[in-house]
Amino acid sequence: MRAVVAPDSFKGSIGAREAAAALAGGWRDARPGDDLVCLPLADGGEGTLQVLAAADSAARWHQLRVTGPDGRAVASCWLELRDGTACIELALASGLPLMAALDPLGAQTAGTGELIADAVEAGARRIVIALGGSASTDGGTGALTALGARFLDRAGRQLPPGGGALQDLASADLTGLRPPPPGGVICLTDVRAPLLGRGGAAAVFGPQKGAGATQIAILEAGLARLALVLGGEPGAQGSGAAGGTGYGFAAAWGAGITPGAAELCRLAGLDEQLRRADVVLTGEGRYDATSADGKTTGTVLAAAARAGVRAGLVAGAIAADPPRGVAAVALDRLAGGSAAAMSSPERWLREAGRILAVELGMPAP
Repeated sequence: MRAVVAPDSFKGSIGAREAAAALAGGWRDARPGDDLVCLPLADGGEGTLQVLAAADSAARWHQLRVTGPDGRAVASCWLELRDGTACIELALASGLPLMAALDPLGAQTAGTGELIADAVEAGARRIVIALGGSASTDGGTGALTALGARFLDRAGRQLPPGGGALQDLASADLTGLRPPPPGGVICLTDVRAPLLGRGGAAAVFGPQKGAGATQIAILEAGLARLALVLGGEPGAQGSGAAGGTGYGFAAAWGAGITPGAAELCRLAGLDEQLRRADVVLTGEGRYDATSADGKTTGTVLAAAARAGVRAGLVAGAIAADPPRGVAAVALDRLAGGSAAAMSSPERWLREAGRILAVELGMPAP
């Protein structure tokens, strides 16, 4: 048999590449003669560049130091694909783990813009930005400022960094903004949130970044000012991604916003792999009712169904029924609890791979 092993990361536990290797190891324990292809995936959040690098043997890394989300310099990188596409992972320059301490009003995205500027100067033909994992709610103004935009108060003074300052926004000067590359700009998002409102960037994701009720109100007011100044479509799905960075790039730089899982599956060549496969395995930290709504596992399972390929699902916890006919293993049940599963993810993923090899390795009924 030929099996494709295509999981997302198990957030807080193990990365997609390591998860794929563990699942494949378990499968080989049970069926050593099978042909396995590991195809780690992502949905536009953390780990996106690793997935793209694994899918393109000619990809080149570019290393540089940029302004982190709290203003300190951080080591970061971007990835150049063989076709001249520059791939930027916001989390590597403006991500929450890079903060020394949470600062929901002051955190900013300048470093992401500095990565993009470096890629443009290097001759990138197209920009792909993975938006997951942001530390800030600045509407992408930090990144756009690094690209030459100016966000001004009523006195014509440039605003300080951070989403908290946007409540004083009066105008935007985009005359110095670098033009996008000829192939355009695509933002990959792992959420469908709009910019504003109860389901928007500040209300939904502000608490994860340390914002209390008062700070959420300040951030919401600032994003509303930004929408008034820039126009565009603040209600578009995904515009609230990365604290409104999706909106900022769409409104000021003409970027498209697209679900990350589908685009990354396309870039990784999932459909091509499935055309030659008998079985596919996928997985994530938690499979629930949202998994079929643009996330990696749902995207892989839907592609498998279209291709007529049998599928197995592994998740840290399974809180919704998988599609009919999909073999599923929950690691928390296998390990006797979620804490045990998360403390030894490789062990239990390997065991799950072995179980699925036995179940899916049998002839289809």
